[in-house]
Amino acid sequence: MHKKIDILNIGLIAISLVIAFVLPFKLFLFSYAFLGPLHYLTEINWLKEKQYFVKANSKWVRLFIIFTILLAIYPIYRIIDLGLSTSFEEMIKYIFGKQKIFILTAFFFAIGLILFKKLKHILIALGLSFLLAILLFLYLPKWLFVMGLFLPTIIHVYLFTLLFMLYGSKKSKSTMGYVGAGLLLIVPLIIAFVTIDPTSYVVSKETATIYDTSRLMRVNSVMTQMFGGLIDGKFYILSNIGIKIQVFIAFAYTYHYLNWFSKTSIIGWKKSLTTRRTIYILIIWAAAIGIYMYDFYTGLMALYFLSLLHVFFEFPLNVITIKELFNFKGKKVRA
Repeated sequence: MHKKIDILNIGLIAISLVIAFVLPFKLFLFSYAFLGPLHYLTEINWLKEKQYFVKANSKWVRLFIIFTILLAIYPIYRIIDLGLSTSFEEMIKYIFGKQKIFILTAFFFAIGLILFKKLKHILIALGLSFLLAILLFLYLPKWLFVMGLFLPTIIHVYLFTLLFMLYGSKKSKSTMGYVGAGLLLIVPLIIAFVTIDPTSYVVSKETATIYDTSRLMRVNSVMTQMFGGLIDGKFYILSNIGIKIQVFIAFAYTYHYLNWFSKTSIIGWKKSLTTRRTIYILIIWAAAIGIYMYDFYTGLMALYFLSLLHVFFEFPLNVITIKELFNFKGKKVRA
């Protein structure tokens, strides 16, 4: 079974990469709008059944829900006129503006949930997590910005997917699993060295409008700056490096979702679905797709809560995977 799934994933990597080269913008939008919501819903359901991989400390995961609610109020407010007072609006806008602090706090706290069991230790871990995020904000703002931007995006969909594959291969001792992980690892190099013609890529007005209104280019812009690809200090999406970064992002998101759906039998997330839950998930998924088709920006704001929540809920699993993969003592996890 493992060998068949590993071979399938090698094929999915190849297919995702080829399509990403051909349709880098439309593939990302399709994957994010159609595959993304189903991934959020099924993974959240599976993580809940697994007690978020923190067992006795699973009640503390509620803090992730509180963090997500605090950050999701403003995006929802932007698409629905709630008639809030100006002071309240400014407050939720301020909290949303500090989302990277909450994201880093949640990740650091996930480490604490894995390491500690006693109440006083968990509370100390929570306080230290928030303090560390604040210190990063005050003294290393650029580092906080990059980590806060990449942790729920590129790190989540690419790096953690790679680590899951490596750990799964290590457990199953699958040669094909390692081949798949190795292929995923060198995808950025393949994209970097493949020659492309930027002038052959055309972005329709509809697609350009979606990217402009939804600010989906933030990750692209920062990555371009990191690799020294700005032209006269400006970011151009249709430059050579701009296209290649978009190819990578489209690939990373698409394969991240496909990798999850391909592993129903290995990690058993399909078994956690009851008939009632399946119906609820399908209804919410259909509604999400409908909102995205109506207006992509509205879809992003409406689904912001679910997209961020599934990232937060996965943090303990990410921590455990890193510990197990690099032979640190800790809990074992099926991946």
